[in-house]
Amino acid sequence: KILFECTDEDHFLTTSQILDILEKQYNIPTHRTTIPNDIAVLKEFGMDIQVVRSAQIRYNLISREFDYAELKMLIDAVASSKFISKAKSEKLTAKIAALAGQNKAEELKRNISVERRIKTDNEKVLLIVDAINEAINQGKKIRFQYFEYNVKKEKKPRLDGYFYRVSPYRLVWNGDFYYVVCCKDKYTELSSYRIDRMASAPEIMDEDSTPLPKDFDMDHYLNTMYHMFSTERRQVELICTNDVMDAIVDRFGEEVKTYAYDMEHFRADVEVAVNSIFYTWVFGFGGKVQIKEPKDIKDECIQIAIKTCENLTGKTVALSDKDEK
Repeated sequence: KILFECTDEDHFLTTSQILDILEKQYNIPTHRTTIPNDIAVLKEFGMDIQVVRSAQIRYNLISREFDYAELKMLIDAVASSKFISKAKSEKLTAKIAALAGQNKAEELKRNISVERRIKTDNEKVLLIVDAINEAINQGKKIRFQYFEYNVKKEKKPRLDGYFYRVSPYRLVWNGDFYYVVCCKDKYTELSSYRIDRMASAPEIMDEDSTPLPKDFDMDHYLNTMYHMFSTERRQVELICTNDVMDAIVDRFGEEVKTYAYDMEHFRADVEVAVNSIFYTWVFGFGGKVQIKEPKDIKDECIQIAIKTCENLTGKTVALSDKDEK
């Protein structure tokens, strides 16, 4: 424990320092000849302890379960997560930093900033996650209330405090929020709910969850969603400029079906949950991604663009016959 907390690849403890810590912090008096024997036992156990023989023998723990870069990555993930409150982020990052030892922990904590991140104020998030995870493992339904904000930014129970009863299947981190993918009672389509919008930890019910079809591909389902909006899935043909291939692969994976279209464009055949978030994603490319087929989806996208233009300009927009073609 002493070596884990006080040493690393750059910091050592001498025999005298170890003896001093044992006696002052743990009330364990010992002799300097005992230390080398104890170190030998720890090394035999598998701890990567370095012994440096000089005027004073020095010891340090070299390798750890997580290296410095891995701990920094975990801390950044926690600090950036919107579903974890600011107070909980600070506690978690301190715990993660401690895995690096006292000296490196200070370096890690100096690089952390969560002050300007938009964080949830729901302190019950981890309890909610734990309850849902337990329900999934047990194959049981859950019951919970959901809240939303009114125009005064006040939290109000949705549907006058209605209790949702769902079969939970998967916890998903998407777009900086945590969701539970589930099926509501008396429905066959999947839904998703944000964890931080649940009023409290859900009740785990005695009733068994409704099982998913054996051939249901959850990963495929999740890859075709946009910000976890559960809507109808359609096959859509996109025409994209060659320079957005990275974005298409990032969105749909390396298995996405793409074909050469012309010298400057390629065609992508994708399955998507068609909703306003999908259209927003298309608009975000500034014309570099176009919907070619099916026509009804293309027409709906056009109508959204027209409505947006009318709202911005205050003028009615009408398409000519040429534009419609």
